[in-house]
Amino acid sequence: MFFPWMRWPALLCSLILFSPTAVFSQGKALKKIHVGVPAVSMGNMIIFVAKEAKLFEKHGLDADVVVMQGSGIASRALVAGSVAISPIATPTVMNAVLAGSDMVILAHTMPGVVQSLMVRPDIKRPEDLKGKTVAVTTFGSLTDFLVRHLAKIKGLNPDKDFALLQLGGDSDRLLALRQGKVPAAALSHPSYILAQRAGFFQFWDFFKEVDYPWSEIATTRAQVRQDRDLVLRYMRAHLEGIARFKQDPEFAKKVIKKTLRLDDDSLAQESWDLFAQHRLAAPYPNIKGMKTSYEYVAQRRPDVYKHKPEEFVDTSFVEELDKSGFIKKLYEK
Repeated sequence: MFFPWMRWPALLCSLILFSPTAVFSQGKALKKIHVGVPAVSMGNMIIFVAKEAKLFEKHGLDADVVVMQGSGIASRALVAGSVAISPIATPTVMNAVLAGSDMVILAHTMPGVVQSLMVRPDIKRPEDLKGKTVAVTTFGSLTDFLVRHLAKIKGLNPDKDFALLQLGGDSDRLLALRQGKVPAAALSHPSYILAQRAGFFQFWDFFKEVDYPWSEIATTRAQVRQDRDLVLRYMRAHLEGIARFKQDPEFAKKVIKKTLRLDDDSLAQESWDLFAQHRLAAPYPNIKGMKTSYEYVAQRRPDVYKHKPEEFVDTSFVEELDKSGFIKKLYEK
């Protein structure tokens, strides 16, 4: 599915070259920033809220939102410098760092992953997945990680007992499920609600069953060294976007419907209720919750246990915005 704001990473260089640099807000030039989005979903909705509310401009940024398919692709764009900031899944960040990247997590804005594995009615037990195909975004993406991790907990071997199929975004996986091309698919909210309405069953609820900090904000240490002010401006806009989302349900639901192309008011309301409740106002990197990611990464990189969680995060941005009173003021309105 194509969205109006979509851009491919390969086109970003030309965008940078031909974007107007003399953009002014209250007499000051805006700083250009490309923000990567691995999927158009509720998990990444705050980026679209900030864009729609013009919070990037408020904090001195001319933000171009770049939609890609999965954390794997987004992480490569981040490492290449095509985007400056992106919500990259924690295991993907850790693998990239172990491979020599200087990627770093600045925040975890959700305490869990609001996604589910949806299945045909005949799949009732973990062993019923044996010999079946499960649709995920891409290998190395968050959906891939969640399915593999929970499958192991349930006594399955994800490399032998069932096949994983890369099928891109939520809309593609939901369509494949409805058309009978796959018997199971990992879906985010609200797609898994649509699947339920179509007669499929919630097999695994990742939010309840997996202790995993989610909805990351990631960049590279090189970007921080090169322009810390730009990163801080982004963090201000994003955290104010969280506050706007939580405090202004009508505006938030409008953005949800526009971004996800929903015409269902009840679904937009349910989406807002769920995410407004759990979205974190002060989203410090969840170092304790990264244990789950360690277990996943260690399957291919056991040397991850030689590294402390602090090596993959930078808490200084949220800490600065918290201690300065910036976050508190957002909720005094």
